[in-house]
Amino acid sequence: MSSPSPSPPPRLEVQNLMRRFDGQAVVDDVSFSIPAGQVTCLLGPSGCGKSTTLRIIAGVDMQDQGRIFVDGNLVCDTVFRIPPERRAIGLMFQDFALFPHLSVAENVAFGLSGPASQKRARVADLLERVHLIKHIDSFPHALSGGEQQRVALARALAPRPRILLMDEPFSGLDERLRDGIRDETLGLLKEEGTAVLLVTHEPHEAMRMADEILLMRAGRIVQRGAPYNLYNAPVDRAAAAFFSDVNVIKGRVQSALTPTPFGDFFAPGHADGTEVDIVIRPQHLKIDFDRAGRGPNPTVQDGTPARGVVERARFIGRESLVEFRMDYDGSVLRATVPNVFLPKPGTAMWLMLRRDRCFVFPA
Repeated sequence: MSSPSPSPPPRLEVQNLMRRFDGQAVVDDVSFSIPAGQVTCLLGPSGCGKSTTLRIIAGVDMQDQGRIFVDGNLVCDTVFRIPPERRAIGLMFQDFALFPHLSVAENVAFGLSGPASQKRARVADLLERVHLIKHIDSFPHALSGGEQQRVALARALAPRPRILLMDEPFSGLDERLRDGIRDETLGLLKEEGTAVLLVTHEPHEAMRMADEILLMRAGRIVQRGAPYNLYNAPVDRAAAAFFSDVNVIKGRVQSALTPTPFGDFFAPGHADGTEVDIVIRPQHLKIDFDRAGRGPNPTVQDGTPARGVVERARFIGRESLVEFRMDYDGSVLRATVPNVFLPKPGTAMWLMLRRDRCFVFPA
């Protein structure tokens, strides 16, 4: 009986990457791997080390520690280093970097080698797939921003790189164009089977495009996983707040429970006396319309209602955002309500928390 064949190595593997500037660790012990065909997003605020990590993988910056492998083969450590142009890694940046004096076809073909007919066929195939074949002989200045972005994508994919690195590639586009172009880009990347590392500071972009998100902060990866898992099981308060606005209710643990005006909350794993933050997103703060004005009436699912007074209400598109000044401590909590709901300032209402949507973290 034959033994099963070993699984292939990751398309990209990064081991214990470190980069310091003036003694400060900008990239701090970063490790991850990406299989072929997967889109991984390096997500975090500006200055957290995302782009530096990307530059090291591309070969345009040098790490102080760590190793990088492509298909199981070492491409660089602190001594050995394959030049950027020989790493089979494509690059795509936010400024598109198209050559203005070259036509669309010439831009896409720039990194290709081989017979002219073969190159032209590859260019035509890619431009057909990004819906730009009619602009094959046009020049970049004649294209819109979205069209230039698709040309840049076609150029990056033309040499069939094993890995594509994308640094904030959609930030220069009009917001109305982004979602459609992201979807087109994702479809083409999946067709090509390229391993993709996308760097962005926009959670919406990461959630829309990534198979896996690496959440980065102060040079370190603090959480990784599928978008659903990072959103619904954040590792700490800052991780929860990075993906959306949050409300924070202060409490102190007593016998594994945290008493609040909304009732007691379980706080397993936290010692008595520990100060904690109960974090809940605005869409999970419920307004009790049925009980409005009749006083609190605890329920098993939602706990005890707490009274607040409307300070401000705004319609923000598909939903309304209502801010309440809470009676119990004067803090402000924000709730989102579908459609148009604009109660007048000064209106008193009762609020409840979706207990299954609350997170309890050390303060």
